Amino acid sequence: MTRIRFQQSLEDLKENLLVMAGLAEQAIQRAIEAYRVRDLSICDLVNRSEIAINRMERDIDQAALDLLAMEQPMAIDLRFILSVIKINADLERVGDAAKSISDRVRHMEQMAVADLPVDIPRMAALAADMVRKSLQSFIEADAELARGVLTMDDAVDSMNRAAYKSLTRVMEEQSHLAPQALNALMICRSLERVADHATNIAEDVIFWVQGADVRHRKSIAKAEARQVQ
Repeated sequence: MTRIRFQQSLEDLKENLLVMAGLAEQAIQRAIEAYRVRDLSICDLVNRSEIAINRMERDIDQAALDLLAMEQPMAIDLRFILSVIKINADLERVGDAAKSISDRVRHMEQMAVADLPVDIPRMAALAADMVRKSLQSFIEADAELARGVLTMDDAVDSMNRAAYKSLTRVMEEQSHLAPQALNALMICRSLERVADHATNIAEDVIFWVQGADVRHRKSIAKAEARQVQ
């Protein structure tokens, strides 16, 4: 494979990943809209998106592995292909999270609408923004933008913890609302996972662009702090 053809193959790989990214981002937006308006027809769209995302995941993985086998790329090109493989897996899991949310919406179809002490659309907006910015950092090869995504994860984690406390209190004190509260809790967990996948994507962008491994930074920092104490 000539260098020109190899570079074109890398561009094709990137374009296909971005198509998949668009499907995953759209799936999350649709799942939350389905929750907001309780529209099962939107859930059907999410389900169809998951099928397309799964198919693209297989195709992208195969294309990336073919490039590794045929060209044996070095340095930044190798890091790019490895990052694509990892980002591909995270995008597929974002699609899974969207499917999980739409399944919860289906469970809630026969339930009365309840005023629960949680702002799911706000949490969803923040998680979706993380996905959007992590993908923008990939498009622009912008490690600093990717690092900004890492700082956003704490806010989603905090919202998820607050949702757990408030919704478990509802289940304990208002048993007639327990099914609605449980479904809302599971949706919050899915959104927290979406934020985690966006964080993973941002970490992969940093690895690709700078060659720096910033995974597990929180747990490492906590362990070092305990050692100092």
